[in-house]
Amino acid sequence: MIEDLTVRNMVKNHRLARAISDAAWREFRSMLEYKAQWYGREVIAVDRWFPSSRLCSACNTLRDKMPLHVRTWRCGCGMTHDRDVNAAHNLLAAGLAVTVCGAGVRPQRSTPGGQPATKQKP
Repeated sequence: MIEDLTVRNMVKNHRLARAISDAAWREFRSMLEYKAQWYGREVIAVDRWFPSSRLCSACNTLRDKMPLHVRTWRCGCGMTHDRDVNAAHNLLAAGLAVTVCGAGVRPQRSTPGGQPATKQKP
């Protein structure tokens, strides 16, 4: 499972632009997809707009905003998250949901108040 990122937008961060450009993300993804096909596996790209860093992997509460300089955060449920580790947990869960249930499946999210983020029928 990988996150479908837009490298063009990532290089707008001038501090990281050179490192991001040097990484050859497109080539890496192509090689990953080739090897996955070779071994009969599937690469699942999770939507770039999926809030993997801001979604609590323990209780599914969605944090409103989180600037890039915030590396750790504490959820209302009491769980403390490292931004990148939390994103990895959420991407794994989203990818597994797609594998099991199909491409249209998204994990249920909650707002900071604990209410479901999706509309419910009256």
